[in-house]
Amino acid sequence: MQGEDEPSGSATMVEDEIYDNGTSPDDEKRNRPIITGEQLDIEAYASLYSGRTKITRLIFIADHCDAETNQTMQLEALRMAYDEIKKGENALLFREVVPKIDRRLGPNYGMDATWCEMVERRAEQRKEKLENELNAYRTNLIKESIRMGYNDFGDFYYAHGALGDAFKSYVRTRDYCTTSKHIIHMCMSAILVSIEMGQFTHVTSYVSKAEQTPEALDAITSAKLRCAAGLAHLEAKKYKLAARKFLETGPELGNHYNEVIAPQDVATYGGLCALATFDRSELKSKVIDNVNFRNFLELVPVVRELINDFYSSHYASCLDYLGNLKPNLLLDIHLHDHVETLYDQIRHKALIQYTLPFVSVDLHMMANAFKTSVTGLEKELETLITNNQIQARIDSHNKILYARHADQRNATFQRVLQTGSEFDREVRSMLLRANLIKHDYNQRGGSRKI
Repeated sequence: MQGEDEPSGSATMVEDEIYDNGTSPDDEKRNRPIITGEQLDIEAYASLYSGRTKITRLIFIADHCDAETNQTMQLEALRMAYDEIKKGENALLFREVVPKIDRRLGPNYGMDATWCEMVERRAEQRKEKLENELNAYRTNLIKESIRMGYNDFGDFYYAHGALGDAFKSYVRTRDYCTTSKHIIHMCMSAILVSIEMGQFTHVTSYVSKAEQTPEALDAITSAKLRCAAGLAHLEAKKYKLAARKFLETGPELGNHYNEVIAPQDVATYGGLCALATFDRSELKSKVIDNVNFRNFLELVPVVRELINDFYSSHYASCLDYLGNLKPNLLLDIHLHDHVETLYDQIRHKALIQYTLPFVSVDLHMMANAFKTSVTGLEKELETLITNNQIQARIDSHNKILYARHADQRNATFQRVLQTGSEFDREVRSMLLRANLIKHDYNQRGGSRKI
């Protein structure tokens, strides 16, 4: 790379500057742990969650990890999902998991017909009791009792896996809500079921409705709503909006929403979305200097380090972190569909930020910094130049990228000409007005005769 007054052949004279924006010998001395490609610790991961999401995340991992290379992980996830289901009353999920195990975990993890029959028999009895109670409440026209009756039905359906019926029951309580807290409870229940069903338009709607009653929102509920909104924006691929919601989440969240999301997820989702969409100043002010979000980042040091590396222009280290994180992120139930897009956006931002301060860049050294081939780097840069994200041209023979900086000399000359033209026009106007006044050619109002 070289300054404007340096000849093109002196790109290597500023080697130190290149190292500051890529790999450097000092990187080896920093002794910060780079995570390895070790497989996900299923037990530790599952302990972050509770309820239905714990089970569905385990099933998701089993479905998406490679059965040939990671059969141990797959069977561990299925075993834990089986055990967790047996603690509840969801026979639907039980019948879904057993065929996936396919007798690979021994006789203790097969189809338990007796358990299914007992659960279903209890469910019928419970449903009949709830129907009788709700009918009695309707007859007596007691609004609070009717509301609680529909809530009980929602809880019943949710526990047994009938998510559609659970959503309908929770929403029906709306007509019987008499306080702001009742509305908040209805919204939070509807949001929970909507997330499980993947109906994120409903999530957005009920988050908005809950936020319309701020007097009933405590710090924990506000944090939950921001997380739910963040998930909805993430699903809609509105990554910048998702980042803002996760960054606004207060530390009060703690483990109070682990039936949906863990604090570690807030750090990961928010950090990656911010890295992909925020500019350098936003990354500094809204992420790195954000005291509240720092509490979440402390739970996931890898994400904290890769954000700091990106901001400090240590791209090789940042890309190492991202590369090692990727296999586990692809097993995340909410993030897996967005990993490739986010990674591409982060890499493109790194390429742009690397080239921005310089007039010319040696592609061999840049390829080394980004751990890619010169040919592959050229293709990436061509795409960014075509999309007008980098103002530059590539010398393919000498493997140098030349920035197309504005011609300051020509721009200054054009501004001088424009200023001179404006001055000439103003002087001519002043002389014309002076001559008109001198020869009394000014017209006074009301002096004309008709």
